[in-house]
Amino acid sequence: MNKLYKYAALLAVPAALMTASSCTDLSETLYDQVASNNYYNTKNDVIRAVLRPFEHGFWSIQNRHVLNEESADQLITPTRGDWWDDGGRWARLHRHKWLVTNGEAQSEFNGCYQGIGQANKVIEDLDKLSASKFGFSEDEFKNLRAQNHVLRAWFYIRLLDAFRNIYLSQSFYDQSKNSKEQVPPKEIFDFIEKDLKEALPELAKKTSLGGNGKLQGQWTQAGAAALLVRLYMNAKVYIGEDHFADAEQYAQDIIDGKYGTYAVADRWDAAFDWDNENCDEVIFAFPSSGETHWHYKGDMYWWSVPSKANDWLHDTKSREGSHNIKYSASPSYNPKGEKYNYELGMPIAQFKKYPSDVRLKMYKNLGNGRREGMFIFGKIQYTDDNGNTQYLKDHHDQYTLDLRDAVGKFGGTDGSKWLDKAASRLEDGDDNSGWMFAKYPLYSDNEENQQFEADYCEVRLPEIIYSLAECKLRKGDTSGAAKLLNSVRKRNYPSSDWSTVLYAPEGAATLDMKEMLAEWGREFFAEGRRRIDLIRFGKFGNAWWDKDADADNHTEIFPFHTETLNTHTGMKQNPGYN
Repeated sequence: MNKLYKYAALLAVPAALMTASSCTDLSETLYDQVASNNYYNTKNDVIRAVLRPFEHGFWSIQNRHVLNEESADQLITPTRGDWWDDGGRWARLHRHKWLVTNGEAQSEFNGCYQGIGQANKVIEDLDKLSASKFGFSEDEFKNLRAQNHVLRAWFYIRLLDAFRNIYLSQSFYDQSKNSKEQVPPKEIFDFIEKDLKEALPELAKKTSLGGNGKLQGQWTQAGAAALLVRLYMNAKVYIGEDHFADAEQYAQDIIDGKYGTYAVADRWDAAFDWDNENCDEVIFAFPSSGETHWHYKGDMYWWSVPSKANDWLHDTKSREGSHNIKYSASPSYNPKGEKYNYELGMPIAQFKKYPSDVRLKMYKNLGNGRREGMFIFGKIQYTDDNGNTQYLKDHHDQYTLDLRDAVGKFGGTDGSKWLDKAASRLEDGDDNSGWMFAKYPLYSDNEENQQFEADYCEVRLPEIIYSLAECKLRKGDTSGAAKLLNSVRKRNYPSSDWSTVLYAPEGAATLDMKEMLAEWGREFFAEGRRRIDLIRFGKFGNAWWDKDADADNHTEIFPFHTETLNTHTGMKQNPGYN
């Protein structure tokens, strides 16, 4: 599917976002820089200004993904011979030994505040403009303004999550309204909550099944309510207050259709596929195209496959060029083939707890814009341009890949054989270390219209269902929680196995808090949220593969970069990093 996009320089704006609640008809025009008070001359000028913070938000997901996955227990970036050591950068994130010069944290801090500044400008500009002068109804104007309030809240939730002790910026033009020093987390929490609650009734509401369609890329009532669920689920972490009852209420209301009509897809991958604007599971997604696709970048899903995967996937003509072997699943086995016994990590073993899981299939493009499987493992066979059968090799073309669920210097060792040593650290890896994955599809050049067309799914209905299930489980309603989880999980297994894989009372599997965390990890594997789930369950400081238990909990938030402290002289470093 070809989505309409508006281009200018490095910015591409999805036409889907140009639809306000009344589906305003806007023709395709070029984006121009929003720079002066004289910028607003036409209706399209207003639309372009409103959308600028959205494009920035899409770009900014990369920083969050690195921080929340590399610092958690499921994804790793091992050294691959002479690649990916990077001065110990990834090992420090994995082991919670990061420095105050951590660039990833600085990028998240700067990126979120840049987005907040852009949203502030739009909100204040719309307050001064006349809707009728530019051909809008008052309801359309309210919708555009409300969406930027929600987007601003989304940025603030990320900052509260990553740093906790932050300053409050709520005006682009009047700096006296912005704090010069950090404010208590409760003040930020209350600001987010107020922004979302006040914006919610002004937003559009999805009224029927068939996907978001023109609403794809817009914050709707369900999207705002979903952010309230996120905020309340983690309130105990953020501000020391229990708001699980609030999370439960909003989650139940979303599921009941109060804020729009949504439904769980019958395929696990439907929310990630090229036509996911037709998927009723998607609540909010950033529209993607061949021009703008920030989730198909090196810090995310383009580098979660072998470095020479272009030969296998036949996508050598794609705009992103070569793949790279950055991300793998944390290992379940040591190099001798002995299974670890960690409570955390070992994601492949967690998936294999229910071995008929369709996500465990080897990733394969099926043609006609469909795929199967999520993981990449073992020998990777393909047919070259001459019709010959080949197998992928390492990045230096020295040995055939045979990816395994372990980290070690395996080289050309056949996957059926193991090494004679058990020691294993991130520094001991090579190209065969760890299963890889394709959460979003990687279609071939023969399916050019599907390449990069999968919109980035920021909020989907299973998150709300899992949040409600966790709330019920926390207050002792195990049966209620189980039924909610099963409503999603059953799509992952043959119906003939439901009696064993579904949670009781609908099946024989046991649900408790440990299994709840594991199930969050399966359903939301590699979706950029694992860190906060571990923190909420009190597990972030625990030991996992190649990581000792943290001495205290100061690593639950990141330090401010020294440049940030030098720029914002009223700010103080987070506790534990002095």
